Amino acid sequence: MEDAAIVALYWERKESAIKETSEKYGRYLTKIAWNILSDREDAEESVNDTYLHAWQAMPPHRPQVLSTFLGKITRRLSIDIYRKRHSVKRGGSEYALSLEELSDCIPGEGSPEEALDAKELAGHINGFLRDLAPEARKLFIRRYYYFDPLADTAAALGMTESKAKTVLFRTRQKLKEYLEKEGYVL
Repeated sequence: MEDAAIVALYWERKESAIKETSEKYGRYLTKIAWNILSDREDAEESVNDTYLHAWQAMPPHRPQVLSTFLGKITRRLSIDIYRKRHSVKRGGSEYALSLEELSDCIPGEGSPEEALDAKELAGHINGFLRDLAPEARKLFIRRYYYFDPLADTAAALGMTESKAKTVLFRTRQKLKEYLEKEGYVL
């Protein structure tokens, strides 16, 4: 079923919208949740909560790209679940590993001032990403936004894991230099 038809089902308040969403995007959403949580039950909880949030958001919201809309919801919910479950110690999920890789080039949320600067920081990162070569941008987004495992990301982009590591390392270094040039202290 086409995305526009699924969105129309949500707007008509038909429960079949959730069934159609699950059939079309269930595996995609589960992969996002799994990459963050590394726990089957938590991933299922996140995906089911995604359907509820989508139901509550439509109407009034009418997403242009349903997969992105649902993926953002799943990502946010999964990160919230992860933080609740691992507030003391980070586990071995792709989420934790990705954050560790980025820790040297992106400032943390240690103070209220830094939290207020988060939106400005996001704007700078988006600007940086727009200027990257398409291959590096795709690799960076799959690894640090969707938290895809490095091996999966490299294979999907037709490169070796070693090359992917090198590209990501160089991209993180460029990001660090870019942010320092923009006035961020790292």
